[in-house]
Amino acid sequence: MPVMIKDQVFEKSLFKMAKKNNVYGAIFAVENGDSSISWKGSAGNLSQDDKYFIASVTKLYITAVLLILREKKLLSFTDRITEYFPESLIGGIHILDGVDYTGEITVAHLMSNTSGLPDYFYYQKPKGEAASGLLAGGDEAWPFERVINQVKSLKPKFKPGKKGKVFYSDTNYQLLGAIIEKVTDMNIADVFDEFIFKPLSLVKTYAYTDINDTEPVPFYYKREQIFAPNYMASVTAEGGIVSTAAETMKFLKAFFNGFFFPEDLILELKSNWNMIYFPGQFYYGLGLEKLWTPRFMTSMKSVGEILGFWGQTGSFAFYNPDNDLYFTGTVNQASGMAHSAAYKAIINVITSYK
Repeated sequence: MPVMIKDQVFEKSLFKMAKKNNVYGAIFAVENGDSSISWKGSAGNLSQDDKYFIASVTKLYITAVLLILREKKLLSFTDRITEYFPESLIGGIHILDGVDYTGEITVAHLMSNTSGLPDYFYYQKPKGEAASGLLAGGDEAWPFERVINQVKSLKPKFKPGKKGKVFYSDTNYQLLGAIIEKVTDMNIADVFDEFIFKPLSLVKTYAYTDINDTEPVPFYYKREQIFAPNYMASVTAEGGIVSTAAETMKFLKAFFNGFFFPEDLILELKSNWNMIYFPGQFYYGLGLEKLWTPRFMTSMKSVGEILGFWGQTGSFAFYNPDNDLYFTGTVNQASGMAHSAAYKAIINVITSYK
């Protein structure tokens, strides 16, 4: 297929993303393994090299760090969280039907969202509604102790590790971030810098910690811009990385190609998929997501696995092994209604190359 036709496929996919309701700007980057395909574009009020909040795509960076630390024998995924925190702090965060299951929660439960812990910030309200709350003066910091105290006041969803049960909870990643800080004796921003950013020579990627930093583009909730520096600076481990599509691409390719850990460990991350129905609809493994791709969405073509992570801000980072294609970018919309536009763009490119 001529290069011009390939570029037309990318451009068409990008501009369809930007036409979605309440998408004011979009960035779309596509590469293959050897970079013989390498395309990047933007539409609307975003430029292709803009820095944006990658939100929960950050969790993929956490997965990389945890695998690195396990290789260094600084932790095990079977470790119980009570090994890392005093009873006075952590006791009672998982009491269900009068039984305290806190001591049964492991690192693997946190990574796979099978701990049963409720989400401290979004409990019993839609993701979008919580984002909307940030517009109404809700831009507050959520330090770790505040998170733990909030979780203790909420009811868990199920027993840790209960078969077939999964619940997407940012509480899990607040705990993982705190565990990483304890075993490295570093704050999580410095951990990212030492283990991820510097080894990859990422110069435009960083953990958002300075509330006066206005470099990341504001994201939207429906028609309203959101810039929530206090909140974003306090959620580093669950969603606080700022990056560009190009540098997220560099990380994504490194993640799946053995740069941080042996490549065969990807099989471990895929070993126990559970379907997440909210937010969105996708499979969740061990610190890794897989898109749900029904045949009717792909013109009845088999596209294979699409692995990576969504971010609540409309950011995305996914890899399609069958075609050796990588996708990064954002639709910069936190309402949750625009992720489908990015999904369709990814599917359109994949099916064009089948």
